[in-house]
Amino acid sequence: MLNPILTEDQLVQIHAWLKDCQRFVLCGHVSPDGDALGSTLGLASYLKGLGKDVTVVMPNHFPEFLAWLKGSEDVLFYSESPELVKKTIQDAEVIGCLDFNDLSRLEELGEIIGTSSADFWMIDHHLQPGDFCKVTVSHPTASSTCELVFRIIWQLGGLDAFTQESAEAIYCGMCTDTGGFTYNSNNSDIFFIIGLLLKKGIDKDVIYRKIYNNYSESRIRLMGYVLYEKLQVMADCHASFFTLTRDELEQFNYVKGDTEGLVNIPLTIKGMKLSISLREDLEKDRVMMSLRSVDDFPCNKMAEEFFNGGGHKNAAGGRLDCSLEEAVEIVKKAICCYEPLLVDKK
Repeated sequence: MLNPILTEDQLVQIHAWLKDCQRFVLCGHVSPDGDALGSTLGLASYLKGLGKDVTVVMPNHFPEFLAWLKGSEDVLFYSESPELVKKTIQDAEVIGCLDFNDLSRLEELGEIIGTSSADFWMIDHHLQPGDFCKVTVSHPTASSTCELVFRIIWQLGGLDAFTQESAEAIYCGMCTDTGGFTYNSNNSDIFFIIGLLLKKGIDKDVIYRKIYNNYSESRIRLMGYVLYEKLQVMADCHASFFTLTRDELEQFNYVKGDTEGLVNIPLTIKGMKLSISLREDLEKDRVMMSLRSVDDFPCNKMAEEFFNGGGHKNAAGGRLDCSLEEAVEIVKKAICCYEPLLVDKK
């Protein structure tokens, strides 16, 4: 059995929405990952099963390796259809904010949503949730927003109506947000949920292959290039980082998602505690940061302090509005400042 995560007041409000409202919009953050897409599609599938009019909206595209998820072909992107997205938001009665804690995570789309008269419903597992929703379901200790969506549907008594389509989306988000259940996944409830998803007919082995064994030849060559040419290891600090320029990305025919998971690989070096990737954005003059760590090293705090970002203890991100060379110096400074937490304790 799972412990309830909704308060009585939250239950009452959600039931009221399900009874009285017809038009729902669900949205995820900029550069949606498996958890953002999986949680919105999973909840959308459930709501559609109740006869609701549901639209999933994203600020921009998700990686190609997630396109196999059912319903992904119907997602609206503000970057492509701003007027249609604005109209959809204007017509919404309830807007679900999934896998983000503040409208700033949506960039321009957040400003549009912020003017809506709809009720707001947050489902998220990041720290410091903003105070802009009528119902805020925020549990930073959860493995993923997908886990929370499943728990909510469970508490609403919707397990019987939970389809294989919903189950695949939820499992995908849980899997990607834990690195294939290699971090932030020690809670036994996670595996209880997986057991229930398996009973809905998902094939977790096939899903894993679709997520992690579905890259292009160019991506594999990019990975080799990063590891051989670009990886910089600060062995004394048990940390490493690598950079990728726009030219290098274009050289390897980069498409969204091709750098996914690269930041995890240096952590397979014995004794490594922190890995950082720096990638020049193809759309704006900024450097996108991704951080991964092991054990108790708080890469989310480093991201917040140095990289205008945040996230979870072992998986975080951020961005710097500067040149790649300047960003590298900031990374070195950050590693030096956090050296006491990185070096082995004597």
